[in-house]
Amino acid sequence: MIPPLPDLLIEPIVRAALAEDLGRAGDLTAQACIDPDARLAAAFVSRKPGVVAGLSCVRLAIHALDLAAKVELTAADGDALRPGAVLARVEANARALLSAERTALNLLGRLSGVATLTRAYVDAVAGTTARITDTRKTTPGLRALEKHAVRCGGGVNHRFGLDDAILIKDNHIAACGGAAEAVRRARAFAGHLVKVEVEVDTLAQLDEVLPERPDVVMLDNFSLPDLREAVARARGQATLEASGGVNLETVRAIAETGVDVISVGALTHSAPVLDIGLDAL
Repeated sequence: MIPPLPDLLIEPIVRAALAEDLGRAGDLTAQACIDPDARLAAAFVSRKPGVVAGLSCVRLAIHALDLAAKVELTAADGDALRPGAVLARVEANARALLSAERTALNLLGRLSGVATLTRAYVDAVAGTTARITDTRKTTPGLRALEKHAVRCGGGVNHRFGLDDAILIKDNHIAACGGAAEAVRRARAFAGHLVKVEVEVDTLAQLDEVLPERPDVVMLDNFSLPDLREAVARARGQATLEASGGVNLETVRAIAETGVDVISVGALTHSAPVLDIGLDAL
């Protein structure tokens, strides 16, 4: 079971999404058509197979508009879904439930899509030692939720932001005069709990940075033969992360070169939404 994110992190995101949808006058359709005291029972149902993530968003969206609503979560983040699977049952004020519906579904479908795509990548490298990780290519404002969804799909998280690890990329190298020099500066700067990663484009750059003891070396757009050669040259001196040119057709071959980690920006920037609907009971 994947530990849920604290409500403290999720609730501001959900409330901001609700405020965007409700606008200045609230849900005109619900106000026009539905008695203020009417009740509605409904279920959140998966239309397609996948992996669920974001169920807390459903609960928080509905309770934001109806504190007395009954929300029964019948699945847990990380569960595999079949078409027709019931994820949650709700009984609430009808106006409140229908006003919260789209926000709840937007977040639930988006995050479940990330989890579902992540699971596909994780399954594709099963039996190898490589782990699938995300990147910072996330939807602005949704990073914590999308990275949680990656974990729900069986992936692991890369750094969350600029402040929790040092990642030296090609433009940093250009600005400070060389890859080895950049790693030396990072090593001198970093605290004992801060890891240092450096991106390299060639085997020659790999040879240059290894003596400076980076914790992680990102092998950017390496060919399969060069990935295998990098693994042989590094000999466990650093964690090796393959990046670039990764898709579901290529990821297995990349994993079989012996790299430790494969970072996939598509997990968060290109995951299709999982089709989930709200059905009245």
